[in-house]
Amino acid sequence: MSSPLPLPSRFPSRSEPDRRSSSERSGPAGRSSPAARSLIALGLAAAMALSGCGADPQTAAGPGASTPARGGTLRLAYDNDPKCIDGQQNGTNNALNISRQMTDSLTDQDPKTGAIKPWLATSWTVGEDARTYTFKLRHGVKFHDGTPFTAQSVKQNFSGIAALGAKAQLASTYLAGLKSISTPDAHTVRIAFKEPNAQFLQATSTMSLGFYAPATWKLTPEQRCTGGLVGTGPFELDGYTPGSGARLTRFADYAWPSSLPRHRGPAYLAALDFQNVAEASVRTGSLSSGDIDVDQSVQPQNEELLQASNFQLAARPNPGVVYSFYVNTASPIFADARVRRALGQGIDRPELRALLSREQSEATSALAASTPGYRNRAGTLSYDPAGAKRLLDQAGWHLRAGSDIRVKDGRPLRVELPYWQNAPFLELIAQQLRGIGIELELKRVTSTQQTALKQAGELDLLFANLTRADPDILRSVYAVDAQNQTGKHRDGIDELFDRSTATVDPAERYALLGRAGDELVKGGFAVPLVELSTVMALAPQVRGFHYEASSRFQLYDTWLAGRAGEGE
Repeated sequence: MSSPLPLPSRFPSRSEPDRRSSSERSGPAGRSSPAARSLIALGLAAAMALSGCGADPQTAAGPGASTPARGGTLRLAYDNDPKCIDGQQNGTNNALNISRQMTDSLTDQDPKTGAIKPWLATSWTVGEDARTYTFKLRHGVKFHDGTPFTAQSVKQNFSGIAALGAKAQLASTYLAGLKSISTPDAHTVRIAFKEPNAQFLQATSTMSLGFYAPATWKLTPEQRCTGGLVGTGPFELDGYTPGSGARLTRFADYAWPSSLPRHRGPAYLAALDFQNVAEASVRTGSLSSGDIDVDQSVQPQNEELLQASNFQLAARPNPGVVYSFYVNTASPIFADARVRRALGQGIDRPELRALLSREQSEATSALAASTPGYRNRAGTLSYDPAGAKRLLDQAGWHLRAGSDIRVKDGRPLRVELPYWQNAPFLELIAQQLRGIGIELELKRVTSTQQTALKQAGELDLLFANLTRADPDILRSVYAVDAQNQTGKHRDGIDELFDRSTATVDPAERYALLGRAGDELVKGGFAVPLVELSTVMALAPQVRGFHYEASSRFQLYDTWLAGRAGEGE
């Protein structure tokens, strides 16, 4: 098998986008008020005076600080409670960041190169038709309750995920078309699919396909959301209270990391304390006062102040599908390709920068730049309002005297956009589209409401992104299937998707998916808008913090300077 193509990885990034969850920004256009900024600045100044200036949280500072210390509790604050921390079921970032610390996967993925590395599997073979995968498993691995990890564990978990169906938001898509799982011996497992499934190897590196002990599988899916998760990872679950947070403690017997971490043996940290803190100002103040060590969702208005103080912004671009408009081609408005193309041409993406984080940028492709196989297609996303107006005229949507909204057969060109994400740039996009005669009605909803509308087929337009460090994410989002409300768009795109699933060679597979992405944009099926990045702020004492390939974090190598021995 060929090696995966290299991809960019920056830590921290100064030019890539920002991934933030759905907490509200304060003030117009996402900026805080002068009073709020003054309070934040005072808090940061106090913290800077107490701790000193200029220290890099990723490097040593002071005698003996270069040697990782054991002990201490890392306190992390997130802004949106996951409500379910089972990573096999919940695909949200906060849920996956917690579950990653508890579970291991068959493989690992190098965030710098995209290469797949051994983890709980020491080796594997892939059938020429990409239908069968055989994994040789590591010896001596056990779950937190002492149960051995064997081939039967893989079978129980993967079969269970397939049975969960749509409840396993991401994991079930990775196992779509599962035919059989056989266990020739305790350390060999063979997985077969009904159709070619070349994306599966990378999928085995994700936390969505992490493993739980038989005790966990005795619970109902609902019970697993709030506890009873027994994995093989470096930390085990102490408890989770929805709306409050989760606590994990070090698994003392852990001895089976992949080749990517910097050390072996148990984790350095004694415990992890995840806290639900919805307000950005409260998280920033808690970081400044030393009450938390990591703010998992830094707001753009706070970035400059944090970085000017003794805090580092840890940022990494999110791979996968960028924030985009997904059009429902079954709708009366977007069944016409000319309207879809006009929508994309009517958006001035560089102008959006005024409302973006310094860690964000406008989209240059259907895929983010950190995705293996990414190709810059900024030229196909150029702003062309005159061309957009011509397309709408050709499609029969015309302006009437005294109105700036186009009409066809007595119907105004009005599109409702329900969205739950924190994305103030949508208001600017609505203004831009009004300039070509499209009225975009923004409607704030919850993520659950948006999902229900999508599943009911009631959306003309969907605003979303999806993170994965593999270009097959395009097929997951845009291929025509029962759960995809983007409608039919044959035109050779689905043929490219089908060919990619049967292609084991990464370079060839990436090329096919790249062509599919180009056609999606060309046909107006995908309207890329903004790239995202994970942006977090770290207290000075945090060391060894890093992101894995999907821009979620892995805390196995992380340690705390100045709190050595605490909690031991």
